[in-house]
Amino acid sequence: MIYLDNAATSHPKPEEVYVRIDRFGREVGANPGRSGHRLAVEAEGEIDAVRREVASLFGCRDPRRVVFTLNATDALNMALKGVLDPGDHVVTTVMEHNSVSRPLARMERQGLIEVSRVEPAPGGRLEAGAIERAFTPKTRLVAVGQASNVTGTAAPLMEIGGIVRRRGALLAVDAAQGGGVLPLDMERDGIDLLAFTGHKGLLGPTGTGGLLVGERVEPRPWREGGTGGDSASVVQPAELPWRLEAGTPNTAGLAGLGEALRWVRRRGVETLGDGERVLARLFWERLRDDDRFALYGKPPDSARDRTGVVSFNVAGKSPEEVGAILDAAFGIAVRTGLHCAPGAHRFLGTFPEGAVRVSPGPFNSTADIEALVEALMEIASTA
Repeated sequence: MIYLDNAATSHPKPEEVYVRIDRFGREVGANPGRSGHRLAVEAEGEIDAVRREVASLFGCRDPRRVVFTLNATDALNMALKGVLDPGDHVVTTVMEHNSVSRPLARMERQGLIEVSRVEPAPGGRLEAGAIERAFTPKTRLVAVGQASNVTGTAAPLMEIGGIVRRRGALLAVDAAQGGGVLPLDMERDGIDLLAFTGHKGLLGPTGTGGLLVGERVEPRPWREGGTGGDSASVVQPAELPWRLEAGTPNTAGLAGLGEALRWVRRRGVETLGDGERVLARLFWERLRDDDRFALYGKPPDSARDRTGVVSFNVAGKSPEEVGAILDAAFGIAVRTGLHCAPGAHRFLGTFPEGAVRVSPGPFNSTADIEALVEALMEIASTA
């Protein structure tokens, strides 16, 4: 199988990740912070080490403000519902994943908040000025994705962060797509709430993710329960990360994530991103002059302003049909449909069927892209 669906989840993972998860499960396996024996202490130390890795990767000065969650969706719900109050106004974009758009839509329909949804420029690039023009006196939060999971286009976060700080609002960033392939720094970019997932560009296991909480914001607890320490308190502890972490974490998964983060750090985020963009550029160039294919978004070039995601359609074929043929006849895995981002497809004119999405990862090669192109040429030539 040629796997080109890394924007959904990366596969395979580095071998070290599998080894680390197995070793933790067999040799440690204890509940972190819940007991004083050596295995529990070792488990707690494992999690603390991963907090430091995450904080270092994303430019967070205090590892205690790294809160582990199930995934980016969990973290985004925690962020949005933890800081917004009735009467607040939110600026977001039409390109967002449902993890951002659905919580906001729910609160909007309940009459709790108002939401402005900004469209990007042609090609899918978000302009910082459009974000600022959407501000109102009640704007409390700007919520944007680091990069689109449909077009791969990155947001100008440093510019947006400067605007948000100047206007006295908060900036929440969904880093599910850019994390691990695009540089990100909370301090430099003016980010107050950063949601990430472990299983995509960070190359860790599913069921891992987190929310990084900047020093200007103190979200309300999203869930409440056991924290290991301070068990006598009748309410959730005020200190981070325990205010937002309740219940036994996915410690084995986090051990694997820590190993994945070390793998990413050794190779470099920019280097890994460049590798994806090279493959995306090759794919785009092979199809761009063939009118049987429609390519969406900004063409990949040498600039580090996008991920390796490319979405396209084949004339006369539905996305689902193309994906099924690639899987069954050629052994190639891609993603089809709306990609949990219906607003993006409405903007691109591909709603309701969506598109076919190709997303290379660090273990793909030019040979994989050439095999995909050859398969698509054969599919496009059939009636």
